[in-house]
Amino acid sequence: MPRWRRNGGTPVRGQDDDGRAAAAAPRLDAADLGAELGARATLVQFSSAFCAPCRATRRVLGEVAGLVPGVAHVEIDAEGHLDLVRALDVLKTPTVLVLDADGRVVRRAVGQPRRADVIAALGEAV
Repeated sequence: MPRWRRNGGTPVRGQDDDGRAAAAAPRLDAADLGAELGARATLVQFSSAFCAPCRATRRVLGEVAGLVPGVAHVEIDAEGHLDLVRALDVLKTPTVLVLDADGRVVRRAVGQPRRADVIAALGEAV
């Protein structure tokens, strides 16, 4: 089960686990994603072609986006967007980012998430 991390992987209080100042949360826009952001939040999924958990993640995120008004789901082919993958430190697929309405990364997880966990992670973005 994936572990959801805050603010692109750093604790919310502005320090990382070692007590150092945390970097600002990354911000993405429609040009970065190739799709419009959701009015309230966006679920960004980095996938690869032969990733079985990616297909299940696509289904879960699509269901959640359909249930929660103002939430969009955007799937990005990791192999086709290597600059973005490197900039966001995506190391495995599926990786899921939860963006707020302004495109700031507020949560991220690696692995296939459960629907209830995605809905809970959205709570911080909306």
